[in-house]
Amino acid sequence: MAPTTAPAESTLSLRFLGVGNARASALGSASAVLECASVPQLLIDCGPRTLDDYAAHYAGELPTAVFITHLHMDHIGGVEQLFYRTYFEQRGRVQLFVPCELIPALHYKLANSPFVLSEGGANFWDAFRLVPVGDTFWLGNLLFKVFPVRHSGYRAAFGLVLPGAFLYSGDTRPIPEVIEAYAVADEPLFHDCGLHGSPAHAGLADLQREYPAALLRRVVAYHYESDAAGRQIEAAGLALARPGQRFSLPPALAVEA
Repeated sequence: MAPTTAPAESTLSLRFLGVGNARASALGSASAVLECASVPQLLIDCGPRTLDDYAAHYAGELPTAVFITHLHMDHIGGVEQLFYRTYFEQRGRVQLFVPCELIPALHYKLANSPFVLSEGGANFWDAFRLVPVGDTFWLGNLLFKVFPVRHSGYRAAFGLVLPGAFLYSGDTRPIPEVIEAYAVADEPLFHDCGLHGSPAHAGLADLQREYPAALLRRVVAYHYESDAAGRQIEAAGLALARPGQRFSLPPALAVEA
């Protein structure tokens, strides 16, 4: 296979719809949209507020492709709403990219009832084109890589990288060994970072302790607990994502067989 490159590769961007953790509803459900020439390509996570925020930025449209990082409700709480909107309006149009390990639990959380519609006659998965994901997946001619992170159990949460363009950590503790393996082209690192860490989430002091200065300069923090916490993270020298903010991305690396 000949090398391929991202379409309009100099126009990739990542727009954050929300940047808050589960307690920071005012900051929106943590989610982001990969854009190409300002056109949305892939929604990352779909929390309780995500579809409303998506519609506000994209003229009332629904996403056509969604990647799920893990199954906490602040990251999938909008998928049920997406089912209803998609089933009646755009059945089968939305690709739902889900790591293979998460599919059984996602089914039992959202799809196991024979009456997902009160009238019956509908399966939850009728609304979507489910794409089980292993280590990689294609969207158009973009090849994404998927990796496990340190959050709430072994292989229970995943991050995403488009080599050369960006790494998105999802919810995680520090993962220096993963970044060393997956983000070797100086791409920006969009990283879970609250002011205070926890057994499931990275805090500012965790990143400062475990990441060298060269990596910290690439970090853009999101999934923090309040505006005030965000300001303190920013004052400590990390870049900060805010709701609605768009980040221009480097071009994706060429793909070779």
